Amino acid sequence: MAHSPSRVFATLLPTAEDVYKDENESVFHRTGKQNTLHPQSNARVVEVTGCAELSCIPDRATVTITVRNSKENVNDVTNSVTRRLDYILQTLRQNDVKKENITVAKHLEREEELFHMQAEVHVVFSNFETMQCVRSVLIEKLDKSVCVGNPHYTHSAESLNLLRRRVCLEAVDNARLKASEACCILGQALGRPLLLREEESREWTNGQNDITGTPQTLHQKAGATVVSASSRVFVTFELRPKYKNRRKL
Repeated sequence: MAHSPSRVFATLLPTAEDVYKDENESVFHRTGKQNTLHPQSNARVVEVTGCAELSCIPDRATVTITVRNSKENVNDVTNSVTRRLDYILQTLRQNDVKKENITVAKHLEREEELFHMQAEVHVVFSNFETMQCVRSVLIEKLDKSVCVGNPHYTHSAESLNLLRRRVCLEAVDNARLKASEACCILGQALGRPLLLREEESREWTNGQNDITGTPQTLHQKAGATVVSASSRVFVTFELRPKYKNRRKL
């Protein structure tokens, strides 16, 4: 996790008593002058720009399992594909894969004297250990008519939303820490926040493509789809005098 330097701006403006020193002016006249000013023109503030950057690994893996067969009789090809399909679905149920994470599609066609049937099972895994176990069982137990694809790693909407919130909050916390340090240098106390604005928010996928042609492991493929996010916020805090405790006589 990398942090960009924060910019700190402090404003030490005179108070209203310092601005209106003419004792001959009427109270009404003073009030009129004050109302013409910006609501925070006399405020003593410290302004901070804080940045943060975070990364998030994938939390979803999609695997496509394909069953193909060709026979002269339509019933034979249907039964052959169905038996393998039932075994695949049974294996998924035994590993506690939820029904809503399984999608099945079937396709049957005839070409000359042969019937061709294909079934595809798309499975979304949230547990990568379960995904590896299922793939191993299917590859070991089923014949060449079944193709178990490699996992495709992605991020769920919940994971990305959490990443966006975390990086924004860390940028705000970084800005607060910087403002607090600035107040210590100025001999002031940090007051309440007056303004918070997120000025920039970015997201990108870390590219880790293998240019050597060496086959990547499952962990390497997961690492190649890491999503990073950055946030820059602008915060304005009140700046208060730091009163020292007086010794009692």
